[in-house]
Amino acid sequence: MFTIGDFARHGRVSARMLRHYDAVGLLRPEHTDPFSGYRYYSAAQLATLNRVIALKDLGFTLQQVRQILDEKVTTEELRGMLKLREAELREAMAAAAARLAQVEARLRSIESEGRMPMQDVMIKSTPAVRVAELSAVAASYAPEHIGPVISPLYDELFTRLKAAGVTPAGPGIAYYEDAPDGDGIVVHAGCSVSAETQPGPDFEITELPAVERAATIVHRGPMDTIMPTEQNLARWIDAGGHRSAGYAREVYLECPPDKEKWVTELQVPLAPAAR
Repeated sequence: MFTIGDFARHGRVSARMLRHYDAVGLLRPEHTDPFSGYRYYSAAQLATLNRVIALKDLGFTLQQVRQILDEKVTTEELRGMLKLREAELREAMAAAAARLAQVEARLRSIESEGRMPMQDVMIKSTPAVRVAELSAVAASYAPEHIGPVISPLYDELFTRLKAAGVTPAGPGIAYYEDAPDGDGIVVHAGCSVSAETQPGPDFEITELPAVERAATIVHRGPMDTIMPTEQNLARWIDAGGHRSAGYAREVYLECPPDKEKWVTELQVPLAPAAR
């Protein structure tokens, strides 16, 4: 038998918490001395304590925990509940990390205002290119909406191309357009393929037209930090008296496993110069 202090240390909880669990009838001591009132616990009660803490971490109230314990939840059932909660927490952490990355990107945009080296931008023509692609609709053009859509598209595209025996002939190319109903952005995740490649049953083939004049800039790093680069390009376009004629194409020149080493070219089509 353990004193309440010893049992608390073995269970990695506070003695105050154990007293509260006793008061609400959730975890009674194995024995309470009738004269001193001292509480004593057995090692077997650690299993119950572990379940109480695990269920609390799942978000259940103490009343709900008591009901679950009364129903004799098995170890396998509890493990399944914990696995589900683990997945939810990982998803929440990923979402929080993505939001933090966007906050940092906005901050870098603010800090870099007016400090863009003009030589980083080039105007050039881009040739027509044949791409295999998959597409889906994102809620908006904001990075936090584009990222969760385009990444799975590319994973699926490369899986389908491999199954069809199609080898990419060049870099990945993403392009965007307004959804036909005006609600959202159509995301096209494409990859350059040879002229002989034909449409497959589960991917499209598109001929992207040549662009006579595009303002281009190279971004280095992950795509969730692209905003400062993109806005620098927008300021360059405006400062030069140009007008953009659509969404930027993203050409993924280098995409190693370490996203910090990614190299992406942004290509913004420019409207014809005024005569």
